[in-house]
Amino acid sequence: MKTLATYTLGCKVNTYDTEAIVKLFIDRGYETSDFDSFSDIYIINTCTVTNLSDKKSRQALRRCKKINPNGIVVVMGCYAQVAADEIKEIEDVDIVIGTKDRKNIVDIVEGYKPGISALNYVTDIQNDEAFEYFSVSSFEGKTRAFLKVQDGCDRFCTYCIIPYARGNVRSRQPDDAVNEARQLEKNGFKEIVLAGIHVASYGKDLTNIDLLELIKYIHDVDGIERIRLSSIDPVVVDSKFVNALANLPKVCDHFHMSLQSGCNKTLNAMGRRYSREQYLQSVLLLRDAFENAALTTDIISGFPGETEDDFLESYEFLEHIGFSKIHGFPYSPRKGTKAANYDNQVPKAIKEERNRKISILSDRLSIQFREKFIGKEMDVLYEALSLSDETDAKLNCDFKEIDGKSYVGYTTNYIKVSTKSCENLINVIKPTVL
Repeated sequence: MKTLATYTLGCKVNTYDTEAIVKLFIDRGYETSDFDSFSDIYIINTCTVTNLSDKKSRQALRRCKKINPNGIVVVMGCYAQVAADEIKEIEDVDIVIGTKDRKNIVDIVEGYKPGISALNYVTDIQNDEAFEYFSVSSFEGKTRAFLKVQDGCDRFCTYCIIPYARGNVRSRQPDDAVNEARQLEKNGFKEIVLAGIHVASYGKDLTNIDLLELIKYIHDVDGIERIRLSSIDPVVVDSKFVNALANLPKVCDHFHMSLQSGCNKTLNAMGRRYSREQYLQSVLLLRDAFENAALTTDIISGFPGETEDDFLESYEFLEHIGFSKIHGFPYSPRKGTKAANYDNQVPKAIKEERNRKISILSDRLSIQFREKFIGKEMDVLYEALSLSDETDAKLNCDFKEIDGKSYVGYTTNYIKVSTKSCENLINVIKPTVL
């Protein structure tokens, strides 16, 4: 029986896409294997958000032929979509597929004849208006399931290549999304993460449906106990939206709202569609409705034209809001975007130093946020054994040892918790004193 190994970079949408493709191969009789082991087929699902993402993608694909020189190496995803010709010229690549027509991937791989030049199946995605339907029923090694409900983005922020890699906004029909949620619940998943490239745009290409209505439909699925949003645009976080969420008890009180900068001048240069004042209003609405709300965000340091004063203004805004975690990135010029051609680029050393300061701030704010919950009892969905106990479990050790096993899981507001138990807590929601 032939084997398939996959390697995924980037976002939750990529994770979903990879799992959907794995299912296509399994349905055709393939077995899966670890990426660093011998396999007949290797699929690298790439990300292209930063130059580092591109580099990691190239490093991953080059590892494959070292393990199995005769293995078929497939490169797919966002990096493949925007740089197909570049990837096609890499010696170890056999097949290149972008972010569309992936439902044919098994036929493409099975029809490949070794010894020929790399095959390029990347086609233009900018005029696509149909959501590409996959089916996912499980996520290997996870107790939390991603449900992809949307693809594409029409924001065209000046620094971002993703609209060119993912195309127009395309939404999944609500009935299909609900049916998959039901199937995931039957397979034991209690928590679903609604994922998309720009989830807030869900429904704009459909009739009489928006993100809020979809959440309500998913909320009605019996057995699903938690609904988490992968990311949300502050533009849609108004009083109507927040009040509706607050009346849906399955919705988790953890919200990732990408900020990118806390300086209005920089936000304007980035092409973001909100001001820091509007963002703050969304934060206040969420915190008023959700007492224990965790707020996380993304920040770009050293965007072209960002002065030291601009950076300090952004830094102070982050500190004022008090995020539970900040994902910081030094600005990375992306070929094909407006900002890459700006002539006021910030030196690399300054970008990295600013990002270092953001990282330190994130660590401090994260500790402050978690300390507020010490001693409180909160529901935790336990997902896995700790690393040491996971190793023991693979050796078939008895779970009911006197001292118990260490399990890790998450509260609704995404605080990571570890506890010991003589019972198997994997995929169990249990009240736990933090």
